[in-house]
Amino acid sequence: MPVNALLKLSRAIDALTERIGKIALWVVLIVVLISAGNAVMRYTLNFSSNAFLEVQWNLFGLIFLSCSGYTLLRNEHVRIDLISGRFSRRTQAWIDVFGILFFLMPMAVAILVLSWPVFMHAFESSEMSNSAGGLIVWPARLMVPVGFLLLIVQGISELIKRIGFLKGLCPDPTSKRNEVSAEEELARAIRQRKGAK
Repeated sequence: MPVNALLKLSRAIDALTERIGKIALWVVLIVVLISAGNAVMRYTLNFSSNAFLEVQWNLFGLIFLSCSGYTLLRNEHVRIDLISGRFSRRTQAWIDVFGILFFLMPMAVAILVLSWPVFMHAFESSEMSNSAGGLIVWPARLMVPVGFLLLIVQGISELIKRIGFLKGLCPDPTSKRNEVSAEEELARAIRQRKGAK
């Protein structure tokens, strides 16, 4: 498949990942509201629910796992800039290609493969939380393989972009595109929603 066609696929993957990241911003707000509501009920009404706590934990896990690909897209993942920052952009791209192929992909594929049977067991047995009033477990177990699948797909996109950059067909994918923080993005999205009403 020609690199230009692969770059088109990469742009589609990036658009999907970007959309997932934007949705996750709203999930962060939901988690904060549930957490605040749970705390208020606990201290004012002396009422607490394990289900509310587990919803918080599950949503936090959903944010973390679904946004791993978004973090990779935004080039915000952990890297050793102290070493790689001394090299040229082309050398850094080659280091990224090596890292994606020999570290990111094997790790993500292994976790996806190993977590799938854990999800299937929880789903087939209708496993419930050990906590009193807890929730069914399989949705939380499903987040792991889905999150790592999203990471693998974004890893493929990043690999395509690095190869495209090395061939001179696209700009440097490691350059920062947007310096706006996630919190600023959420605040902007809330203001836009209010303005639309």
